[in-house]
Amino acid sequence: MTRAETRIKEVVAFFENKDTFLGYRKLMDCAIDTQDLDIYNDVIALTDWKEKHPNDEEKLIKRSLEILSRISKIPIEDYNTKHPVVTGTNIIKSYGANRFKLGPISIKIHKGDVYGLVGENGNGKTTLLRILAKELKHNEGSLKFNFDKDFNSDYDLRSNLVYIPQRTQKWYGSLKDNLKFVLSNYGMDPKENETRVLMMIARFGLWNYKHLKWNELSSGYKMRFELARTLLRQPELLLLDEPLANLDVLAQQVILEDLKSICNSINNPIALILSSQQLYEVEKVSDKVIYLKNGMHKHNKAESATTNTSNYLIVEIDCNCEREKLKQIFTDLSLEKLIFNGGIFIVYFPIKIAFPLVLETLGKHEIDVIYIRNITKSTRRFFVS
Repeated sequence: MTRAETRIKEVVAFFENKDTFLGYRKLMDCAIDTQDLDIYNDVIALTDWKEKHPNDEEKLIKRSLEILSRISKIPIEDYNTKHPVVTGTNIIKSYGANRFKLGPISIKIHKGDVYGLVGENGNGKTTLLRILAKELKHNEGSLKFNFDKDFNSDYDLRSNLVYIPQRTQKWYGSLKDNLKFVLSNYGMDPKENETRVLMMIARFGLWNYKHLKWNELSSGYKMRFELARTLLRQPELLLLDEPLANLDVLAQQVILEDLKSICNSINNPIALILSSQQLYEVEKVSDKVIYLKNGMHKHNKAESATTNTSNYLIVEIDCNCEREKLKQIFTDLSLEKLIFNGGIFIVYFPIKIAFPLVLETLGKHEIDVIYIRNITKSTRRFFVS
């Protein structure tokens, strides 16, 4: 079974299980992969109908499955993601003696992968993104781009990579007109321009906001607009600096899942590097995590060896329980260390202890657990160790 067939099968399962919110977003991803404007127009028409009939779920599912059936008959060729689009070797950026220094950092970035860029404030996340975006010059090392589209200058290069900073610039006019302006710069036929813009508006949940102006949109919808504007340009590398900063928890999850799905396009994948303080959410969608500490790239295995965290099962717990009682109930699990940071317990056990056994112990003693997470393999452990 091809990737395209597997994707369509998954979307059908979403609709069969009445998960129409996720299913419809995945349907649009399948449609975008076809690059077929007739399919786009069908999805656009269905989106317009869906917004006018929000409670007619059965008909939405029926019409969605009909479009999926048409999509399944269109051959889609897999893109070869074997070769990296960006290779950085021993990159160093220094701001002078006794000041911040980034690097040396060596990374390889592949299309179709999501890279989470994490680290405490002041450790070089934005500096690294700006170097990759060619906004900052590095002092040492090499940075090579291997894009499908040819480029002869930094101006051409920016057609292939897009950097979205945390604070985006204000724009004027309607949301839709701004998106149409993006494609007009590529000399696109007006009819195709309209279709592609409406398809992207539908994909990012902007259908009911397309005629609004900058000051009429919330921070979340401004970020969705920026992503729609960026993806219309079909970049090969997308760099996002704190895109979740002004979003609520639900919006963060939706945006991240959407980004992962779109970057995982079968025939037009994108390499995505995204920095964020929302560690849990980012780790869930990242294929790889770039962890910066004191300006240097720390690898999970290497950092575990230096901090001895590889010898432990590390569990983060928020519960209504006194420290001494937790120590007592974990005695039989060979408790190594229990730290309380004023809000959450960080508990260390020998690596041989299985996480389900910790859950079982808490349940047996009827501990009222508000939150619990195994952070043994998460970069979160470096922030608390």
